[in-house]
Amino acid sequence: MIEFPSVRPLSVNLTTPVADMSPEELVRVIDFRYITDAITPEEALELFRRAEVGKAERKAILQREGYACYTTSAGWLGYSDEKLARLAFDAVAAGFRHIKMKVGRDVEDDMRRLRICRDVIGPDVKMMIDANQVWEVDQAIAWLRQLQFAQPYFIEEPTSPDDVEGHRKIREAIAPMKVATGEMCQNRILFKQFITRGAIDIVQIDACRLGGLNEVLAVLVMAAKFNLPVWPHAGGVGLCEYVQHLSMIDYLCVSGTKDERVIEYVDHLHEHFVDPCVIRNAAYMPPQRPGFSIEMKEGSIREHLFSAAGG
Repeated sequence: MIEFPSVRPLSVNLTTPVADMSPEELVRVIDFRYITDAITPEEALELFRRAEVGKAERKAILQREGYACYTTSAGWLGYSDEKLARLAFDAVAAGFRHIKMKVGRDVEDDMRRLRICRDVIGPDVKMMIDANQVWEVDQAIAWLRQLQFAQPYFIEEPTSPDDVEGHRKIREAIAPMKVATGEMCQNRILFKQFITRGAIDIVQIDACRLGGLNEVLAVLVMAAKFNLPVWPHAGGVGLCEYVQHLSMIDYLCVSGTKDERVIEYVDHLHEHFVDPCVIRNAAYMPPQRPGFSIEMKEGSIREHLFSAAGG
């Protein structure tokens, strides 16, 4: 796990001490075993050193602008057409430039829903679609070709999350639509395969499934070497609060850019956290309180504590 030098106070948010680490310190906290055929410590060090240039300016930009996010609020399956249209309109009015829709239950239904969404949001707002692993590879290709009219920016999890070759085949068949996946990837080795095989366009890390910031950093540097943007998965309790730090660390220490990078935002359950994420103009604003931003309120823990006895 990451160990911060004792001279640095821990009474700051997660992004701050990591952003203040030197390139050499950052390299030392990454486990490069089994990924040196994709990226070496020397290559990672060069990436970190390159990101040092302009870091102070990027910190100021982050404080001023935050980090853009997208919403899935309008996109859930089962919503009426009227509710879909209203929520899509509200999202654009709130400043969102990226909206994600769920697909995969019925192709005719998907076509109708995507047409409604595109009519509401217009041609300039990016629409992404998410199939949650429902298709066979050839089925995905045929289905997605029928949805091309709506100009989806990417398809998320079109097939089994472990099928590297399947994702590569889908990606080659549906371009220019992009392919995104990664929320089910448990380690840097699986991400290495998706990245080096050209199977994905967008890397979707899950902060909890990867098991910690050290493993996340390994994926961030691989993605940066291969010029792939990282869009963290945030569809879970406290994930919005956690992953905002990871994208901000990527911006400050690794890729050095926010271009074509957006964080997922799910608009519920934030009331259970001591330091809930702050969204302003469809952007995550940098956390101001110490820690990872994932400390739950004592009352919420007590209220939802599992009891095997049912009491």
